[in-house]
Amino acid sequence: MSDRQRLPAEERKALIIRAVTALCGEHNPARVTMAAIAERMGVTQGALFRHFPSKATIWEAVVDWASGQLLRRADQAIEAADSPTDALEQLFLTHVDFIVHHPGVPRLILGELQHPEPTPARQMAQALLRKYRQRLQTLLQAGCRAGLLRPDLDIEAAATQFIGAIQGLVLQALISGDMRQAATVAPRVFALYLQGIATPHAPKVDPPEARP
Repeated sequence: MSDRQRLPAEERKALIIRAVTALCGEHNPARVTMAAIAERMGVTQGALFRHFPSKATIWEAVVDWASGQLLRRADQAIEAADSPTDALEQLFLTHVDFIVHHPGVPRLILGELQHPEPTPARQMAQALLRKYRQRLQTLLQAGCRAGLLRPDLDIEAAATQFIGAIQGLVLQALISGDMRQAATVAPRVFALYLQGIATPHAPKVDPPEARP
């Protein structure tokens, strides 16, 4: 029996998730078949079905993995920050960096969100957005209390704009076919965002080219 065949079930599932994420970054997720996944991994379709009974359950596993990864990285970025505004910046850049390195994730999630019926993967994506927004709103509220953000700031609207800015960067990068574009522009986009919500005396975030 080969080393590939002796892999524990959880490791095998992780490899399947990795393969699907890569395929979704290269192709339309709706056209990624079980046969294509099996070919990418060098296994039979039957081997896939031993771990996932359907393509839909693989999609659920990918969204679950992406949710866990993004929220974990978000929490790490927030905990390492020196202030609420620094945390906002690190969260923004961390989110964009995750998408740049895993372009298949937004492709798959965008596809799931277009389903008219509430698929499990779609519900998981919606749950991710709720948890992410909660963290973001907590940061915005902390920034207001610290006097770094405008005291009259509309927290809900500011959170929507933050998420929308990231989604806009990702969508434009997907359209252009160059995901690195999002990472390049992200610091400048965040600096512009912060200017709109910060108090006049708050420290400014300079774009990379303006930093020593």
